[in-house]
Amino acid sequence: MPLSIQRLATRLTFRQLQVFLAVYEQQGYSKAGDLLCLTQPAVSSQMRQLEDALGQPLFEYVGRKLYCTPAGETLALSVSRIFDEMRRLQTDLAALDGKIAGELRIVAVNTAQYVVPYLLRAFLDLHPDVQVTVRVVNRANAIQRLNDNSDDLVIMGMVPVDKPLASLPFLDNELVAVVPAGHPLLQLQQPALPDFLQAGLLTREPGSGSRLALELHCQQQRLDLKAIMQLGSNDAVKHAVLAGLGVAVLPKLSILPELQLGSLQTLALPGFPLRRSWCVVYPQGKHPTPAMRAFLDYVQQNIRQFEQMFSLPPVTE
Repeated sequence: MPLSIQRLATRLTFRQLQVFLAVYEQQGYSKAGDLLCLTQPAVSSQMRQLEDALGQPLFEYVGRKLYCTPAGETLALSVSRIFDEMRRLQTDLAALDGKIAGELRIVAVNTAQYVVPYLLRAFLDLHPDVQVTVRVVNRANAIQRLNDNSDDLVIMGMVPVDKPLASLPFLDNELVAVVPAGHPLLQLQQPALPDFLQAGLLTREPGSGSRLALELHCQQQRLDLKAIMQLGSNDAVKHAVLAGLGVAVLPKLSILPELQLGSLQTLALPGFPLRRSWCVVYPQGKHPTPAMRAFLDYVQQNIRQFEQMFSLPPVTE
């Protein structure tokens, strides 16, 4: 090894590189400190030591905004490769010992956040050396992350059919028509979908899975879907219905406590509940890591158990 590289290697630490990457990704010393449980002075100290070792400034402030220098951008590429190699080393060493290890990066759409923790509990019991991170996003962001190949797996419904994706369906997602307790529609013996749609429909934003499912059903019935309000999450829609602002179609798993208490009630509309499937999705060209493959095998082998675990009470007649 050349002497200059030896000197550099003796002056650098993995901790410095970890702190640098956190500052680079979080675009700030304070946010990096919060992520790593360090004080801002501790982050600044690590960065000064790293800059001294490299002989180059890595960040600079213009006004109050932090910018990465050309040297910092070059270092970020190298550090990302170093940590990728470290993750592969961890996986390879675990494989030699007959274990599955490494990172598993999962993205879940909003609705699936009610399911993912239960999927992971038994999986992590089987593979305790796998480090799982879960990011919850809306459907549009999930599709963008699939396009960018940003994660290992995405858990979603309504899988895009115009993209080269592999998907593994594993659980029904029942979408039910919901009204607040005491709503006039509950007095009708046979409420119809037009009655429901005209009762003040509350929906998610365009592109969300539950809204797409309702839009498709309305198209099939040749009915117009006109919402009086759009909200950004299922919880927001649920609370709007509870407040008496209107009616909605929601995933049943997201409102089980309210159904059990009776504060929300479902309508047995013709064609309801709408049934979709949650799926584990990834780009077809992606090469599964050992942790990915282990998770996919685990889901495939336990579909029946998931169905039993999440068996839902019947819709109110």
